[in-house]
Amino acid sequence: MNKLKQRWNITSNWQLVIIFIVFAITGSTAAYLSKPVINYLGITKDSMSLWFYWPLRLILLFPIYQILLVFIGALFGQFSFFWEFEKKMLYRMKLGFIANFFDNKLK
Repeated sequence: MNKLKQRWNITSNWQLVIIFIVFAITGSTAAYLSKPVINYLGITKDSMSLWFYWPLRLILLFPIYQILLVFIGALFGQFSFFWEFEKKMLYRMKLGFIANFFDNKLK
């Protein structure tokens, strides 16, 4: 745990617990919300092959998860940690322009 705390620049075990809770809530919530969204778009298991349905659902799940991660992290008082976490992910995916846009808006 100490390596993880050091890597994430976290000072207390309590903060680490909160971060794990946020990850768990966000994953569950994103999975729960992706089903009605994909149904609204008319994409159902009955209307297409499962080989297309599941990749589409996962592709939709990803941006929902990213948005919820920052939002739920903020609700738990960890906005700065999750915003920095999100920015790293966006830069690694070559989508750093999104992080730069929001960084400029937040200043």
